[in-house]
Amino acid sequence: MAPANLPVRPTTDLAKESLFNILNNSIDLEEVSVLDLFAGTGNISYEFASRGSKTVVAVDINLRCTDFIKRTAAMLNFDAIQVIKSNVFGFLKFANRPYDIIFADPPYDMENISLLPDLIFQNNLLNDNGLLIIEHSRDNDFAVHPNFSHIRNYGKVNFSFFENKNETDNPELIR
Repeated sequence: MAPANLPVRPTTDLAKESLFNILNNSIDLEEVSVLDLFAGTGNISYEFASRGSKTVVAVDINLRCTDFIKRTAAMLNFDAIQVIKSNVFGFLKFANRPYDIIFADPPYDMENISLLPDLIFQNNLLNDNGLLIIEHSRDNDFAVHPNFSHIRNYGKVNFSFFENKNETDNPELIR
């Protein structure tokens, strides 16, 4: 259980369970590399690690959050989780490798949430047919983004899905 002093709003259990039902039915999670942005308590990182994802990079700016994720990952023997303390926007500008899945759960009231998809796609941070998932409030609408695929709503939680639609010989991750 996460300490009460962490400045986080964890993804609800209903939304998380629904998200992973979608992913489990569409993707072989043991074959993916994952980037978890605004990782908070690390609950999304733990979900991917528990499903055997090859690598899970958890990024958060808050030292208490990153320390908590490191301790919890060690306690659970999730060796696939790497924790980075960084401002997410700075990290995205200098990240130098692509991922199969990028999950972002920024604070709902963050002003520049709309910049996330552009930063990720402009910096080629998704592998061909990769998937970006942004958790957000109903106040955000990403439908006009060229890589937007669809949205799923679970109460106050919304997941917008984006696809890296590069044409390759690789099978699609999700449709």
